[in-house]
Amino acid sequence: MLKQVMDLYELLDSPSASGEVVKNYLCEQGAKAEQIEIHRLTSDKGASDFVKVRIPGTQGKTVGGTAPTLGIIGRLGGIGARPELTGFVSDGDGALAAMAAAAKIARMANLGDQLPGDVIITTHICPDAPTREHHPVPFMDSPITMEDTWEHEVDADMDAILSIDTTKGNRIMNYRGVAISPTVCQGYILKVSETAVNVLERVTGQAAHVFPLSQQDITPYGNTLYHINSILQPSVVTDAPVIGVALSTAVPVAGCATGASHEVDIEQAARFSIEVAKDLGNGLCQFVDAEEFVEIKQRYGNLQHFQTQGQNA
Repeated sequence: MLKQVMDLYELLDSPSASGEVVKNYLCEQGAKAEQIEIHRLTSDKGASDFVKVRIPGTQGKTVGGTAPTLGIIGRLGGIGARPELTGFVSDGDGALAAMAAAAKIARMANLGDQLPGDVIITTHICPDAPTREHHPVPFMDSPITMEDTWEHEVDADMDAILSIDTTKGNRIMNYRGVAISPTVCQGYILKVSETAVNVLERVTGQAAHVFPLSQQDITPYGNTLYHINSILQPSVVTDAPVIGVALSTAVPVAGCATGASHEVDIEQAARFSIEVAKDLGNGLCQFVDAEEFVEIKQRYGNLQHFQTQGQNA
């Protein structure tokens, strides 16, 4: 998949990068135009193009089947911070990985290798996003609100979600590569999916990296609590289980840093997502132990208040 990553990098590393540029490339790879939606949102901070790609599976909901639908979300503030900084920023890696996965799945389907379930891939494209201060390194900001992001990133048809995000601005993930989070579902931080670990290890050829989460990390942005970043923000607006897929580094790297994208790591994140889609559709990958989740809710109750701003917001 390195070809798709490099092709898209060249397209996105431009002040004229847009949703339409991505759409045209995906159509060249075999996606149908009607499978791709673009919504441009604007604010006083700028604009961004949300891209949603829906690729039908052989047994997916689109054709009346029952195979689960995987959502692949590329999380970010922006792919560039122009005019303050020139070039593609580290924060754009999530968008690049998600769209590379979309390109590869579309090409596979066009060649006759359809996956079992539908796959919905979403991200947004903004080449000139603002930045904001954060310790230990600055974060990328976004020209659009988190509420707008939630509305366009998460689709009600997603039965399970992978949220891919650059997660380099911290001191707790001191290794370079791809890591996954424990499963987050309806306010619970659940155990790590063993089947997702299996996929990650076969894709990378290495022991799986799993990054820790705090309860604050799965609460909505805007509540003044600390968040490692926005990687688990999709979990606050869905009942579906979410696994974070982090692109990490051995030292803290700012989301607004240029020249900091590692194409091989991005390719592994995209390839991991596709392999999860294969296994999920075939019943080989489970994000949640369904029976245990029922039991834990019976014992400890509903934790969906962690998906809200809280009592004193």
